[in-house]
Amino acid sequence: MVNVKELNPEAGPLAAFGARVRSAREARGWLQDELAERIGYSGRHISAIETGRKPPTLRLSRSLDEAFGFAGTTESFARGWGEIRHGSLLEGYPEYVGCEARAVELRMFQIGVIPGLLQTPAYARAMEEGNVRRGTLTPEQADERVAVLMDRQAALVRPRPPTMLVVMDESCVRRPIGGAEVMDEQLRHLVKFAQLPNSMLQVAPYDIGERRPFNLPINLLTMSDRSMIAYAESQAQGHLDREATFVLSVLSAYHQLQAESLSQAESVAMIEQLRKGAP
Repeated sequence: MVNVKELNPEAGPLAAFGARVRSAREARGWLQDELAERIGYSGRHISAIETGRKPPTLRLSRSLDEAFGFAGTTESFARGWGEIRHGSLLEGYPEYVGCEARAVELRMFQIGVIPGLLQTPAYARAMEEGNVRRGTLTPEQADERVAVLMDRQAALVRPRPPTMLVVMDESCVRRPIGGAEVMDEQLRHLVKFAQLPNSMLQVAPYDIGERRPFNLPINLLTMSDRSMIAYAESQAQGHLDREATFVLSVLSAYHQLQAESLSQAESVAMIEQLRKGAP
């Protein structure tokens, strides 16, 4: 009789990841060695993943997604890998991205760079290459971060996609990232995003000055039960809040921001002018 170690998903992110692997494997009636053969690993390696003794890699997570049919879904192991990786850096981030994949409406405000969910691969790559040059990331880590961002974007491509309301500070579209070709592609992507039936894109111009209510990026999620979650992020940490009084105050400030910002038509016109090199 094989002694099967009991798992405690509450013990930490690695334990939760491992418990999900075991649950998916057992639901299909596969032994560890059978799963290992399907994805090109050893049974011992699978055992170490399931019991939380070995951290998953992006390659293994993607292989699991292919084996279980989870690629591009909210159950994606690659997405779970990203939550583990970023969870040690930003408090609240793992829970936030899990909620983001299930939200029916997203409101976003960003300063300085294009919001991650709207970044093209080339733009995202240029951002991470800057981190590599500064020595804050290895090339391998940069590859992984771009891949995780693309997986995060893919999770929002659904039969009934969420409504996405985006306000960007003017600095986002004026700050050159990756050179002229990369920026032109990125700005064209924003114009296409504005044309989607489930989107709204606005630019908060510099001249609104002190009337801009936020000095840090902030996201608001509306879930299917109409509950709302606020998530604010700084350079070093993130904060997720469900407390109704706080969330409603953020929502009110977001409405004020939208009222002060350019309309979508005016925002697209500004972006098109930037593409043409106009000041």
